Amino acid sequence: MTERIEDRNVSAVEPLVSPRAVKQKLPPTPAIEELVSTTRAAIRNLLHGRDLRRLAVIVGPCSIHDPDAAFEYARRLANVASATHGELVIVMRTYFEKPRTTVGWKGLINDPHLDGTCDVGKGLELAREVLLGVNGLGVPCASELLDPITPQYVADLLAWAAIGARTTESQTHRELASGVSMPVGFKNGTDGGLQVAVDAMTSARHPHSFVGINADGMTCAVRTCGNPDRHVVLRGGGGRSNHGAADVARAAKLLEGQGVARPVMVDCSHGNSAKDHTRQAFVCRDVLAQVRAGEGRILGLLLESNLRPGRQEWRPGRSLERGVSITDACLGWEETEKLLFEIAETVATRA
Repeated sequence: MTERIEDRNVSAVEPLVSPRAVKQKLPPTPAIEELVSTTRAAIRNLLHGRDLRRLAVIVGPCSIHDPDAAFEYARRLANVASATHGELVIVMRTYFEKPRTTVGWKGLINDPHLDGTCDVGKGLELAREVLLGVNGLGVPCASELLDPITPQYVADLLAWAAIGARTTESQTHRELASGVSMPVGFKNGTDGGLQVAVDAMTSARHPHSFVGINADGMTCAVRTCGNPDRHVVLRGGGGRSNHGAADVARAAKLLEGQGVARPVMVDCSHGNSAKDHTRQAFVCRDVLAQVRAGEGRILGLLLESNLRPGRQEWRPGRSLERGVSITDACLGWEETEKLLFEIAETVATRA
């Protein structure tokens, strides 16, 4: 018998409903469209130096696994965002895809029931429902772009997007970033190397042609114009942090030719906190000291935060504690709220 030459290691191929059909089922309201548009414009103004006063803060759960808890977090965040609007552009982390070093829960889109069944069709709809709910509370959304297909389903509801440390070097993700409609932050590599993020910014600024899908799910040749709204996210790595003044200055120097006035965001988690959520406040305050000292090239900060501090282990079928992360450990809400007002006070009082 001749050996099978296709799909030898594939157990199933399940068709998905098209992005257009999902968007028609779950459309944004005019108010949500306005929020997405105005927040993107606000971040662009920060990036390109038209707004030199405010800072951007991307804050929220490492990943969304409980929509109801996410909505409670968004309601709390909405109050702080309103109170600090003159100093901060606050965007909530609504991350639905998680890159894994080996295996584990891959996020709400891949496994929305948290039971290993991987009902991706339901996950795509649920992610969109969460984005509509959070935006509907007046809180704009941010997410990581991991799978190159899923943006067709959710990108219209995102004000900001990240390309993660594992994918910044990927040509596919650089091409994707060149065509999306929101500002994009490229994280430095997992080893702490910054050049891959600099190269990614250069690549995403230029037009590309690549294979993708359209709103009807049809395979297409996608041609992009290039994205002028890019920056780096310093997240540490390789056993080292890179949130200090010398690190920020070095990054800004490397990015001088990118056409961005404020090209540096600092991630207070991951390598910068040595994966210790209790150190995020220390990293944040170190960056705020730089802002007070007159460092004007810092775009903002990224914080991993949830209703309750820490993390818990996820296993299929296991009951979970509400408001506690099942991926990276997070700050709790009380400390987060305090930090957000501290960031706003720094902006309000700096020279």
